[in-house]
Amino acid sequence: MLSDTSTTGPILTESLLRRLDVPGPRYTSYPTADRFVEAFGPIEYRQALEQRAQGATVGGTPPLSIYVHIPFCESVCYYCACNKVITKHHERAEEYLRALEAEIGLHVAVLGKGKAVSQLHFGGGSPTFLSDAEIERLMTALRDAFRIAPGAELSIEVDPRTVTAQRLEHLARLGFNRLSFGVQDFDTEVQKAVHRVQSYESVRDLVASARSLGFESLNVDLIYGLPKQTPVSFARTVELVGELRPDRIALYAYAHLPARFKPQRRIDPAELPPPGDRVQMLGSAIQGFLGFGYTYIGMDHFALPGDSLAAAKRQGRLHRNFQGYSTQPDCDLIGLGVSAIGRMGATYSQNAKTLPEYYDAVNQGQFPVVRGLALTRDDLVRRAVIMALMCQGRVEFESIELAHLVSMRKYFATELEALQPLVDMGLVEIEPEAIQVTPRGWYFVRGVAMVFDRHLRADQTRERFSRII
Repeated sequence: MLSDTSTTGPILTESLLRRLDVPGPRYTSYPTADRFVEAFGPIEYRQALEQRAQGATVGGTPPLSIYVHIPFCESVCYYCACNKVITKHHERAEEYLRALEAEIGLHVAVLGKGKAVSQLHFGGGSPTFLSDAEIERLMTALRDAFRIAPGAELSIEVDPRTVTAQRLEHLARLGFNRLSFGVQDFDTEVQKAVHRVQSYESVRDLVASARSLGFESLNVDLIYGLPKQTPVSFARTVELVGELRPDRIALYAYAHLPARFKPQRRIDPAELPPPGDRVQMLGSAIQGFLGFGYTYIGMDHFALPGDSLAAAKRQGRLHRNFQGYSTQPDCDLIGLGVSAIGRMGATYSQNAKTLPEYYDAVNQGQFPVVRGLALTRDDLVRRAVIMALMCQGRVEFESIELAHLVSMRKYFATELEALQPLVDMGLVEIEPEAIQVTPRGWYFVRGVAMVFDRHLRADQTRERFSRII
């Protein structure tokens, strides 16, 4: 059971956690990526880029966000659901870099050179599969094509098994100012069960090196619900992470979907913790991180009070994109690389998911987009409501009504009625002119947002999503 310092009573109980432990989207977008269609392809994506380029000539446009997907990993982590290519042949990076450079060129041909970028993120896979020279080559190509704005967030996901203090120093020289360490769990038996063995000491030393190099923000990723985890063992991991004191912590629930993700078939289902243990792990982790002084940002993210993410939450400036919570204003996102997802105006797009398809498209001078979505008016209204819930925990009726010319109480009459059980559980308050997520409800904000998801309501098959607890 958890207590919040702003109240006298408990916020969470085990029975409440169990009741709300259902599958649901993470809402890094709305509609979610599973709703993308093949009718949206390279032609439609180019049109969206052209519309942005035309808008820039009229009154200017906000800076861009860029995501670069590096799919390669030297070894497979059994829990992983990312798009990846397992190989020890580092020479394969050469062809991929050429393709990325070509894809960057396709964007410059439409948008023009030197467009401002306020956020850049390298993800994967393992971006640190690339050598120092290869990462520098990619950064040079990006800086030649775009203008990195002053104060921009430049982040990269780091596999602690593939980097040294010297590599971190090189990343700092290239301009990266944020690092995300993939830890998942520090227990040796759990690490063996998921085929990702790395010592606490190695991560501790890398964190110390990153701090001495002046990185602005360090993130640690954790997963609960992995094979051989127990409430006791995971509590120890939480304690060790608290001692490392990263600026941010991402705490994800493991979604065991072996039918969709082949590596997960190597996990013995009998070794997965039972639902009661998962609930206990989540509860104790939240309590542990709050005890270490972290602010609960939302859903599965924590940050130290001095971190920009915590400040953004306090000031109502929190945003959400395909990488999760962000301090950046809601801006267009270019996704580069195999399987990368982007957003341009009122459209979403995703690149080809296999290297042969991706290479074939860019070699023919085409954007490698294979599916996407042009949002309808209804999608835009619902996205505004869902993102307000996910980021601010509050929906002001007036702001939605003025922006989208609807009556909240009429347009969402069914949804407001469906919120009543959550109101009864103390998760939501419906005010005369607003919806307010309570401190208790903030831990289940995905469940609150799901009420407004028209696509999810029409399709009750939710097992493709992770569980919200």
